[in-house]
Amino acid sequence: MTADDCEAVARIRVRGWQHAYAGLMPTAYLDAMSVEEDAARRREQFGAGGSRVVNVVAERAGEAVGWGCFGPSRDTGAPDGTAELYALYVRPEHLSTGVGRSLMAELRVRAAARGYRSMSLWVLTDNARARRFYTKAGFTPDGASESYEVANVPVPEVRYAARLNA
Repeated sequence: MTADDCEAVARIRVRGWQHAYAGLMPTAYLDAMSVEEDAARRREQFGAGGSRVVNVVAERAGEAVGWGCFGPSRDTGAPDGTAELYALYVRPEHLSTGVGRSLMAELRVRAAARGYRSMSLWVLTDNARARRFYTKAGFTPDGASESYEVANVPVPEVRYAARLNA
């Protein structure tokens, strides 16, 4: 990902949330998401530098169609060498075309190349499509769960984990 990708990544993320989380999060919250605000945050973070987060953009015919990122696990007590997949989104019209699988494979390769031995991720408990995707990618639930609030509505998540190949 380069600084020039911030707008496209923001669009992928916002549209990804609005598509994937419809019915799982409050509609008003999803509708209020702003590509412009997300892009501005990304440009600011990107310009700050020094981040341990790795961002990868998937392109098809020169157009950004997917985005994912990972970094060190944010979970308390996570073993050393554990990466966390922070995000993986594909433009809705490119779902089930292989973009997500390719992006996941690339993120795993890059995490292993940075010395990570395993990768975890959090997924909404009721997001059946994402849970199937992560299972097919070799992730399994590890028993951890938590909930956070979006517009005063509890949103439960479960953690998945996978070993990475060196």
